[in-house]
Amino acid sequence: MKFSYKILFCSIITMAAAFGIGGYFFVNDVFRASLNREISQAMDESSILQFAFETAALNIPSKYDKLQNSAIEEIGANLERSSQSTGRLLRLSAEDQTVLYAGDGFVQDREEHTDTEDPALLSVVNGRTRAYQVIRYNGRYYVQTGTQVNALDRVLYLETMQDVTEVYEERARGFAVYRNMTLLLLVCSSIFMYFISSWLTKPIRILTQAAKKMTAGDYGYRAEEISLDEMGQLTRDFNHMASVVEENIRKLEDEVRAREDFIAAFSHELKTPLTAVIGYADVLRSRKLDEEKHFLAANYIYTEGSRLEAMSLRLLDIIVARRYEPEIQELEAGDLFAYLESIYAEKKEFQFRFAFEPCRVRAEADLLKTVLLNLTDNACKASEPGGVVEVTGARTEEGYLFSVKDQGVGIPKEECRKITEAFYMVDKSRSRSHNGAGLGLALCVEILKLHQSELMIDSMPGQGSCFSFLLADGEVPT
Repeated sequence: MKFSYKILFCSIITMAAAFGIGGYFFVNDVFRASLNREISQAMDESSILQFAFETAALNIPSKYDKLQNSAIEEIGANLERSSQSTGRLLRLSAEDQTVLYAGDGFVQDREEHTDTEDPALLSVVNGRTRAYQVIRYNGRYYVQTGTQVNALDRVLYLETMQDVTEVYEERARGFAVYRNMTLLLLVCSSIFMYFISSWLTKPIRILTQAAKKMTAGDYGYRAEEISLDEMGQLTRDFNHMASVVEENIRKLEDEVRAREDFIAAFSHELKTPLTAVIGYADVLRSRKLDEEKHFLAANYIYTEGSRLEAMSLRLLDIIVARRYEPEIQELEAGDLFAYLESIYAEKKEFQFRFAFEPCRVRAEADLLKTVLLNLTDNACKASEPGGVVEVTGARTEEGYLFSVKDQGVGIPKEECRKITEAFYMVDKSRSRSHNGAGLGLALCVEILKLHQSELMIDSMPGQGSCFSFLLADGEVPT
């Protein structure tokens, strides 16, 4: 069942229960008030009739010592005629509850037709107590009252019956009207609640649609935000989650593509030297060559074998770097630059310029030297003979910035992101001529990750390149 239908049905059930219980107590309270009013009026009339009977008995000529039954009947008939307009019935009984006078229609049986389990009415009546009960007879309801009358040394019981059927009929009509009104209100409120529940659950439907779109592969789809409440917050959180999922999937796709490119490039890098090695080796073993050709073949085998060895060692370095825990310590920047100057002192075909600000940096010395050597070698490979290669170090607010800058061929902007991938080479012919395999920058990236840093590339075709990275700095040496 849809969530909107659950809201609708729960609302209808709640409203029906509330209207039903509230209507019952409301109508019943009105009924009780009306019935109590009728009972109070009947009791007041009973008191008036008692007084009227006693007064009439005193006005009878004192011919007898006791009030005669005939006189009682006459007084009862006169009292009943005087109250015909009210529909009240009258009955007079002797002390032994023998009926002396009863109006037409008065219920004769004292024990039956009551709606309670109380004892007979006159059994609880005495000189100080009046009583009443509600009885049902022939489908009609009456308020029956009882009181004791003392007249001329006789004790009599005066009973009255007042028809209150209209009060019960009003209660039945009240229930019927309230029931019809409740049904009408439920129908109207159900229609209203249907639109309300649809409006409240609209964000859920939107999120469901977004989830289906993402399941189908449309990871760029985002749910529309239509409210600022908790559902709106849920939508925003869902969109944020979708963005994270999309980013992770993009990274996974890039990683898969990079692995495929790596395998293809690695296979290609192996194929060329292995083909040459196998070919020249077959020539050496299958035919006799002169000394010069023999030397060329052997030299080519040695050169390609050395390149394969260097490539395998560099791959091993990358794998080790990803699992290596560096021993970070403070190093003098001047010692690093002195090491670089000693390495490239005899390389006269390029103009090296080293400049640095004294500072201590936090790094592992051997790994940092590997990064600087790789970047400097790449700058040399990208430059023409006589080109300028600048290696600098400077303090910044974020840390200590190392930079290696050349004035060589430069790198197209779209290639800058790919150049750090293993085996990726912008100019393959130039790289191969320098025995490169496209692994140096990949190794630098892995080493810098160990130092919580990253390689920054700024390059323009024909204007050279600048490779730089930041390291945490320490104190300035004195």
